[in-house]
Amino acid sequence: MAKKHIIILDNIRSLNNIGSIFRTCDSFNVEKIILCGICGIPPHREINKTALGATEFVNWEYHKNATKVVDNLKKDNYQIISIEQTTDSTDLNSYFFKKKEKIAFVFGNEVKGVSNEILSISDYCLKIPQFGKKKSMNVSVCVGIILWDNYLKTSLK
Repeated sequence: MAKKHIIILDNIRSLNNIGSIFRTCDSFNVEKIILCGICGIPPHREINKTALGATEFVNWEYHKNATKVVDNLKKDNYQIISIEQTTDSTDLNSYFFKKKEKIAFVFGNEVKGVSNEILSISDYCLKIPQFGKKKSMNVSVCVGIILWDNYLKTSLK
């Protein structure tokens, strides 16, 4: 069984992406999804279309301000890891998760990414290696890659 983590979605505009992320989080037994900013919330027909019922099994909550959420999680000893391509990002292949750590992964807006405010208070920033010309992936795909990588690296130790 995968260890539990929190997923923070900050200003994800696509309801289909949110639904797909719910479905992936159910697969990995994620503790909770925290929806922030402009994110749509269940129940919603467009979220349900891709979640396929996962909104019934994954705990979630909504908060307007992601920065306050991150600050509170840091006080509760969560490691904050933002998934974003920056000049200071660590390549996912070079990062090794610790088995027992509490992690909150932050995923940002499909166009603008994780906000600079959140990046500045994150403990780490990870980027997924990409080899094509666009250097861009759908946020729901990124969630799956990060959770799978975390699962592999912590279960094989």
